[in-house]
Amino acid sequence: MKTYAAKETEIKRRWYVVDAKGQVLGRIATRIADILRGKHKPSYTPHVDTGDFVVVVNAEKVVLTGKKAEQKIYQRFSGYPGGLKEIKYADMLKKHPDRIIRLAVQRMIPRNKLARKMLRKLKVYCGPEHPHEAQQPEVLSIS
Repeated sequence: MKTYAAKETEIKRRWYVVDAKGQVLGRIATRIADILRGKHKPSYTPHVDTGDFVVVVNAEKVVLTGKKAEQKIYQRFSGYPGGLKEIKYADMLKKHPDRIIRLAVQRMIPRNKLARKMLRKLKVYCGPEHPHEAQQPEVLSIS
């Protein structure tokens, strides 16, 4: 019995649209990360990008549980002394609500070249409109 390994030419990519309105950030990010990696398909192969495209709408209406909305802080480090930048969740929600979902998903997938390829298939929009109607995305309900 041979192990199946998916080939780039055999992969059929589908488009999904996810409405983040009222959804919990961690739960929605986990489901999106699985779809981007292709773990929902029987042809999943760890070293090949078998995932699908995901369009997230209403990113500014995602919710956090507990006191995370007041306590969560996003950090990035430039590598230089004094280069640690911190931004609170509330400020991030005002300035860049799409980055909240993008960062949550980015931190749930492996950190390698394949991850950058997967993240290009994630499209996040703040409002209910998106320019991907031509791809006929399927509505993905996350409950």
